[in-house]
Amino acid sequence: MGETTIRVATDVGGTFTDLVCFETDTATGAARIVTAKSDTTPPNFEQGVLNVLAKAGIDPASVDFLAHGTTVVINALTERKGVKVGLVTTEGFRDTLEIARGNRPDFFNLHYQKPKPFVPRYLRRELPGRISYKGEELKPLDLSALPGIVADFRADGVQAVAISFLHSYADPAHEEAAMAELRRLWPEVSAVASHQITREWREYERTNTAVLSAYVQPIAERYLSRLAGGLKEQGLKGSPYIMQSNCGVDSLDSVSKIPITMVESGPASGFWGAAELGKLIGEPNVLALDIGGTTAKCSLIEDGAVKIKTDYWIERDRTSAGYPIMVPVVDLVEIGNGGGSIAWVDDFGKLHVGPQSAGAMPGPAAYGRGGTNATTTDANLWLGRINRDYFCGGEVVADMAAAETALSGVAAKLGIDATEAARGIIRIANNNMVNALKLVSLNRGHDPRDFTLVAFGGGGAMHGVALGQELGVKKVVVPAGASVFSAWGMMMSDLRRDYFVTRLAELTPGSAAGIEAIFAETEERARAQFAAEGVAADKVRMLRYGKFRYQNQEHTTEVLIPGGAITDGRLAEIQAAFHETYEREYTYRLGAPVEMVGIHLVASAEVGKLTMAKREPTGATADAALKGHRDVDYALEGIHRAAIYDGTKLEPGMAFAGPAIVEDPGTTVVIHPGNQVAIDGYGNIHITLAS
Repeated sequence: MGETTIRVATDVGGTFTDLVCFETDTATGAARIVTAKSDTTPPNFEQGVLNVLAKAGIDPASVDFLAHGTTVVINALTERKGVKVGLVTTEGFRDTLEIARGNRPDFFNLHYQKPKPFVPRYLRRELPGRISYKGEELKPLDLSALPGIVADFRADGVQAVAISFLHSYADPAHEEAAMAELRRLWPEVSAVASHQITREWREYERTNTAVLSAYVQPIAERYLSRLAGGLKEQGLKGSPYIMQSNCGVDSLDSVSKIPITMVESGPASGFWGAAELGKLIGEPNVLALDIGGTTAKCSLIEDGAVKIKTDYWIERDRTSAGYPIMVPVVDLVEIGNGGGSIAWVDDFGKLHVGPQSAGAMPGPAAYGRGGTNATTTDANLWLGRINRDYFCGGEVVADMAAAETALSGVAAKLGIDATEAARGIIRIANNNMVNALKLVSLNRGHDPRDFTLVAFGGGGAMHGVALGQELGVKKVVVPAGASVFSAWGMMMSDLRRDYFVTRLAELTPGSAAGIEAIFAETEERARAQFAAEGVAADKVRMLRYGKFRYQNQEHTTEVLIPGGAITDGRLAEIQAAFHETYEREYTYRLGAPVEMVGIHLVASAEVGKLTMAKREPTGATADAALKGHRDVDYALEGIHRAAIYDGTKLEPGMAFAGPAIVEDPGTTVVIHPGNQVAIDGYGNIHITLAS
């Protein structure tokens, strides 16, 4: 090989830290791919990243581009591991966080309590001053009380301050002034103002987002600086790029200021990877499914585009309204079902799987680390779907006695044997995941039969075919390197920023100039930010979306606005696109006037993005990868003698039929009876389902 470019992506998950490295020959485009997994190392997560680099034998000094995704922010929020926050807001509005929204998911619970705010009332302080919804100053800002507020915050041990004023999305001048004065009075405190994160309306959501960002900021800053420091010590030349929840990467400096933007960075990179893979293999419509150790996540990709939205909530479930985070996040559904999900029997003798997880320590019973609960992984092992002699790629000796004890405990409560219990666990886990996939497809007016299921993560390939058969998808694709696919997705990501600006406008003649002006102004701001980081203006691509609704409605529907400048002549086509999008999602359209509520601008630029080269088939048949045969219990289709293939020996052009199992170090692909399998030029496994 001649000169090479080395690109590395690392992804810190709840259980494992994953790595993908592409060593590309700059002349031929041929790539050597290295993947590795090591245990995640809380609370010093950066150590796991350095460990996985060492395990893969990669010298950081030789790396040209490094992208990094992490669950640090979401874990800090859900485990309440953030810092003490003080909030400064508009006079009369300190209780916005407490009042929240009127929606009550646990509708018939007369003792329902709203989620507790992240800032107690005594640390929520007010300043006089008022901006109108049009961005006009109604009352000047009075900062005279700020020194006293700062003194109180200091005395109370506050470590981060959030500033959120009414209508600052329309004009952030008051927030900017308060932030400048806070910096002067207390330069060392971690602080964030709501306009730095979002310029969208909805006072409660915007305030809560600023508070949660402040809550995790010191932890994320410390983590990112330790990571950057550790990599620099080992010789990394540039600064790492950090994966965002919007499917793009951003600079470490930018992320450190508002780390809440990486709240769902791990899942986002996987879904972006699925969209890029779909384009590569000619399948633009994809149902993406990511099954890890703790959760299963899914997202729908239409025409190669990943949907991004700001209506994101954490901890929202049947009994709690949860907390809103108004940052651009890939549109996903997440459930507590993964390889480590615990099976349990309730007081009525009913079997459940998840949402509790055995994690990495002690992990499933079969790990032999002291886990006593039966998990999805134990059930898969017991049924022969996972090879007990090649557990975790041969790195772990499967403790089958512990798995049997755990499964027998569940079985005894149900009055059945361990094998029936294992089958039940698999079927219930599959059912939970099918319901999640229906939420992103059928519930939004999409027919799964028009989509290809791309299954990845450590457990995606294990369950993908069963889910695909239930949904009736065209086919199931398991990507090459499926267990570390989220890290691969980072390699395909652009430097990306999403800008949301609230601006009301009716779609009537004469309004186009104002709409065009707000897009142009936002594009100018985006180019200036990219230019400050050394990205030339001609490298920046812009995508325009509008947020529209029928007049007198509360919420909006987002519509892509392709083409050039917005003129009065184009308003009719924009309205038609809105009617069409609205009808598909809600099954009807109205004759009411349409209004724009705001804009969504996507600005992106390529930074070290990977281009994939196809491998030529050698003519070898699948028999070259055959390891042997064993009995496998398919849960629904019964026990079959399955052909076992070595995933590392599969090559482009190979084809075979189910029942079969493909084993590679990171994942196991369960291929059901009647399925047809083909390996494409990139090493992806295409499974055509029996009709």
